[in-house]
Amino acid sequence: EVPKDPRYPDCASKVDWMRARWTSDPCYSFYGVDGSDCSFLIYLSEAEWFCPPLAWRNQSSHPTTNLSLLLERVGSGKESLSFMRRRMRRLAAQWAAAARRLDERLRGQYREQKRILVHVGFLTEESGDVFSPKVLKGGPLGEMVQWADILTTLHVLGHNLKISLSVKELQGSLGVPPGRGSCPLTGPLPFDLIYTDYHGLQQMKQHMGLSFRQCHIRVIDTFGTEPAYNNEEYSTLHGYRTNWGYWNLNCKQYMTMFPHTPDNSFMGFVTEELNQTERFKIKRDKVNNMAVVYGKEASMWKGEEKLLTILHRYMDIHGTVYYEAQRPPEVPAFVRNHGLLPQQELQQLLRKAKLFLGFGFPYEGPAPLEAIANGCVFLQPKFSPPHSSLNHEFFRGKPTSREVSSQHPYTEQYIGKPHVITVDFNNSQEFETAVQDILKEKVEPFIPYEYTCEGMLERVNAYIQHQVRSALRLFLSPEASSCVKTCRDSGLICEPAYFPFINNMEAFNGLNAQCESLDAEKNHVFPAVHVDRRECFQQKEPLLFSCAGISAKHQRLCPCRDYLHGQVALCRDCL
Repeated sequence: EVPKDPRYPDCASKVDWMRARWTSDPCYSFYGVDGSDCSFLIYLSEAEWFCPPLAWRNQSSHPTTNLSLLLERVGSGKESLSFMRRRMRRLAAQWAAAARRLDERLRGQYREQKRILVHVGFLTEESGDVFSPKVLKGGPLGEMVQWADILTTLHVLGHNLKISLSVKELQGSLGVPPGRGSCPLTGPLPFDLIYTDYHGLQQMKQHMGLSFRQCHIRVIDTFGTEPAYNNEEYSTLHGYRTNWGYWNLNCKQYMTMFPHTPDNSFMGFVTEELNQTERFKIKRDKVNNMAVVYGKEASMWKGEEKLLTILHRYMDIHGTVYYEAQRPPEVPAFVRNHGLLPQQELQQLLRKAKLFLGFGFPYEGPAPLEAIANGCVFLQPKFSPPHSSLNHEFFRGKPTSREVSSQHPYTEQYIGKPHVITVDFNNSQEFETAVQDILKEKVEPFIPYEYTCEGMLERVNAYIQHQVRSALRLFLSPEASSCVKTCRDSGLICEPAYFPFINNMEAFNGLNAQCESLDAEKNHVFPAVHVDRRECFQQKEPLLFSCAGISAKHQRLCPCRDYLHGQVALCRDCL
């Protein structure tokens, strides 16, 4: 019986509604929920995780395989997969709650169930799987965090999901005969979409051969690929060719970890959310003079003792640097090094700390967002000049000319003060002043909506079900300015999908460009106007439409759109 309590007058009717919903759903009954109290107590939480909400699913089929068990079956023994499974289990309740909230908001919208293949190329033995051995030694976890969240998102949205972690599994999933793909497929591709990475893309081309079709593919690409590098002919002729890129995809098929450039699609990942009890404990237990350093490898601490000495005047400093036997000499003696911590223990450390300090590397990882979500202030270095493939070894060979203004540009641009402080670490006085200001500041835990479970579900659902676009706003950029910056300066975002509609004389006339001539050429900054000669240029190659391109000699035609606050990938009318 449902207890009667005047404070909760609707409780009985809600329980009746839930009982009817659960017992009428074949997926819930498959997992043992039959309407009895025992089945609710024993099986309901399991079914809530395995079964996406009804409105997300094609009623003729439903998932019958635990995603974590599926990962164990196809990749047991890999520490990288163990990390991903632990993350998926830890966030399961948050994903389920987010799916229910989004289901209520989008109720009534038709959502087609897609057949999706996920081929994680960088974890295959054929690509070398360099990540698994480093998981327990402080290696980068960002890619594994993102892939775990992508798999969970696609599963929770109710799509028919197949996971491949080897070339043999890839061939079996696609129906490709063994070998190098000299024979085409005899039937249609058995998937609507294929999510992979650059390693997987190369493997598919090698083994599918004549059957390789690119329009179904979505490439998870951490740092992004700009149009000048994506077009094979143009990149080869103009010096943009690298070991990556040159695939001639629509640049929206590249999906990034952060919204670097609107030329690509922003996939993202999820930051763990706090409940009210956890937020209260953080507020109660915060240690105002405690700092944690962002750097699990000893090499990241090299040469930073001067800054650490300044910080030590004001705060107790904690590190999580991996070591096997002896304490790393790069870590000063006054730093308390906890060694490499499991995720939950690291979170407990961040919930006590006031400051999370970055030394400039690694670039654009998930850790600063996790620290901010746990109530830390992230203090990071400003780069002057900005780091890029032109002046920094890390970016050399990556298919982007993007200039990185700080260790984590997203937090600098989209979050900012008081949660994020970006200063010149070469100026000791500026660094010390920033530490003093942080000690005075009261900061609450914060997560941008686009990095919550609900935000990621909303965004990926919009991508899969075809995003609606808002009204076009057209601007003429200053010379030596990208369309990314031109649109951002007006509170908007560049939308590359609009370039085909402004690649004409009417658009030039609408901006009073005063063209004395009009030509069409292949150039990643066109359509544009030459600054000195008033010559106007249309884009001849659609794959070169670029928001990111910059030219000191041209003013660019820039198509801009609005965006949802906290969900930059979507326009205001997209839902």
